[in-house]
Amino acid sequence: MDEIATKTLADIYFRQGDLQKAYEIYKILSERDPSDTEIQKKLNELEQELNPFRPPVQPLLRSREEKIKFLEKWLAHIHERKKG
Repeated sequence: MDEIATKTLADIYFRQGDLQKAYEIYKILSERDPSDTEIQKKLNELEQELNPFRPPVQPLLRSREEKIKFLEKWLAHIHERKKG
């Protein structure tokens, strides 16, 4: 399946509800290009869908802007928890 693994095929499986096949293809694509953040995000989403009781794995933050966004979201979440 490695030779036909594409984002389009993974998206088709995902839309059809075959999350396991979509995950397998995204895993192959991730191994080919580990720096593709879109693929890493999809993999994390699918891992959560397939294993809902497992905590999500945070993707590696690549840029300064991504780190800032992550920390801002984290801080906003803390503020929300303090309110509630």
